[in-house]
Amino acid sequence: MELEQNNNISFPIGTAITVKKYGQKLDFEQIFSPFKKRGVELHRLIEALITYRLTENESICRGSDWINRPCVLKEFNLTKFEERTLFRALETVGDNYEEIILLIQKSLFSQYDFPHTDVNMDWTSFVLWGNKAELGKYGYSRGHRPDKKQITVGISQLRAPMNIPIGLTVQSGNVNDQAHFKKTFLQVCPNLKDNSRVVFDKGCLSKDNTDLVLMHKMKYLSAKKLNSSDDKRIKSFVPSDNNCVDSEKMIYGEIIEYPSRTDYFFFSKKLQHDQIEAKLRFAERKLEEAREIQQALNKHKSLPKRFQLNNPLVKVTYSYQTLLSELSDEEARNLVRTATITGREGFFCLVSNEKLTLKQALEIYRMKDAIEKVFQSLKNDIDIKPLRVWTTKSLYGAILVGFLAQVILSLVRYDYGELHNVAPKFIKISLMNLTVTVEIKKTDIPRRIFSNFDAINSLICCPNQAVT
Repeated sequence: MELEQNNNISFPIGTAITVKKYGQKLDFEQIFSPFKKRGVELHRLIEALITYRLTENESICRGSDWINRPCVLKEFNLTKFEERTLFRALETVGDNYEEIILLIQKSLFSQYDFPHTDVNMDWTSFVLWGNKAELGKYGYSRGHRPDKKQITVGISQLRAPMNIPIGLTVQSGNVNDQAHFKKTFLQVCPNLKDNSRVVFDKGCLSKDNTDLVLMHKMKYLSAKKLNSSDDKRIKSFVPSDNNCVDSEKMIYGEIIEYPSRTDYFFFSKKLQHDQIEAKLRFAERKLEEAREIQQALNKHKSLPKRFQLNNPLVKVTYSYQTLLSELSDEEARNLVRTATITGREGFFCLVSNEKLTLKQALEIYRMKDAIEKVFQSLKNDIDIKPLRVWTTKSLYGAILVGFLAQVILSLVRYDYGELHNVAPKFIKISLMNLTVTVEIKKTDIPRRIFSNFDAINSLICCPNQAVT
C-alpha cells in the first residue's frame, strides 16, 4: 500500500479531557488566578503542562512546542505563546507552590467527604542536573548518584481507601528525613481531624517529632531502629503458637508497654532468611574485593581506582594489608560472615502511642507502602525525573506540576471503584491511547475523529456510554 501525505494532526485527547475535568472539579481557575493577572490565563497553561507531563513528557522547551500546536491550543482555549511564557508560568507557580498546595487541600476537603484523615508520610530524593538551583546539595542519594546534587521531597497521603496525596514539601538535598518531618507534618495538620493517625518510617522517628504529633492531639505509628537494648529481647525471644501473629508467613511478636508508648516487637522467619541471604551475598562481594586488593599487592601493581581516594585536591599516602595471606579461604569467608551477620536478622519493631493488637499494628504499617507507590509513580510513570531546570522557583514549579498530575491520577482511582486496583501506569496509557485526529481538507471544515476507546478511558471520559 502506498502512503499519501496529509496535514492531519493527532493528539491524546483522553489525557486532556481528564486533566480539564479535574481542573474544573478542583477549581484550578480560582486557585491559580491570583498569581497571574494579565496575559495568558495561568490555569490553562498549567492544565496543558500537566497534560504534556502525562503524555510526551520531555523537556519544558519541547513542552512549549507541543502545546503550541493549533489543535492543543484550541483544546485548552489558548492562543500561541512564546517559550519564555511557559517558563515564567512555571516560575510563578513555583514561587507560590506552598500556598497553591494549601488551596488544593482546601478544594479537596470541600469537594470530598473523606471517611477519615489518617495519613502516610514519606520522603525521597531527586537527582538534579544543573547547578543553578540553590536547593541542590549533596546528601544521602536514594537514586544511587552520590556524585550529583539533589533535593529532598516529602509527600503526605491520605491513607486507604483514598490513597490520595495531599501534601508536598521540597527542601535542600542535605536535609534528612528527621529534620524534614516538621515541615511536611505542619503543612497538612490543619486539615487533619483530632485523633488522626500519622504513619511514617524509622528514618524520621525522634522524640521531637512524636511530641509534635501528640501536641496536635494525634496518634502516630512508626518503625523503630533496633539498638543494644533490643538484643536482650532477641536472645530471649522464642517463636511459639502463643505469640504467632501470622502462621502462614511465620511472623511472631510481643507487646512491650511503656508509660508513654507501646513497642510492637516482631520476628519473621521469611525476613530472617531473606536478610541472611542478602548479607551472605554482601560478604562474598567483600571477600572478592579483598582478593582483588591482595592480588594487586602480590604483583606490586597499583590498586584499582575504586579502592583509591580520587580527588585531585587531596594528597594522601596510604598502605593496604589484608588478612588473606594468613587465612584459608574458608577462614576468610567465616570472618566476613561473622562481621556481617549481627543476629538481629528477621527482627523489627514498631512503636506507637496507640493501644493496638500486634496484627493491627503490622497491617497498618504495611499499608504505608501505598505512599512508596506514589514515589514510584512520580519517578517512573509521570517521570518527574531527571530534573533539568535552572532556578529554584522553576524547580518548585516542575515538581508541583508532577505532583498535580499524580493527584489527578489518584482521584481517578478513588472516584471510579472499578479502577481502585488499577496501577496509575495503566490509567495513563489508556488515556494516552484515546486520541483525536483532526482531519484537515482544503474545502471542508476540519473534522475530528476519535479513536482507540477502551474500558478505562471510556469510563473516565464518557461514563454514560457503554463500550461496544
